[in-house]
Amino acid sequence: MSIDIETAAKVAKLARIKVEDDALPALAQEFNDILGFIEQLNEVDVEGVEPMVSVTPMRLKRRQDGVTDGDIQEQVLKNAPDAREGFFAVPKVVE
Repeated sequence: MSIDIETAAKVAKLARIKVEDDALPALAQEFNDILGFIEQLNEVDVEGVEPMVSVTPMRLKRRQDGVTDGDIQEQVLKNAPDAREGFFAVPKVVE
């Protein structure tokens, strides 16, 4: 896959990045270099390789996964400009 100048301009626009017209060829080349590197990575044989979290063997810390309300409703609503019946009150924006 090759990225041309028009595609680079479109990606920059979608990313909300201002890129001058004279910098678009360099940006397109950078995109092509990145895609080339990804293609190189796809050529690596990873059959039988376990996914790793880190290069050093370690276990992730685990905790009990329990759903709670946090018991801090008053603290959360303390700085709210307008709170009613235990909830944030906001202006109506849809009619």
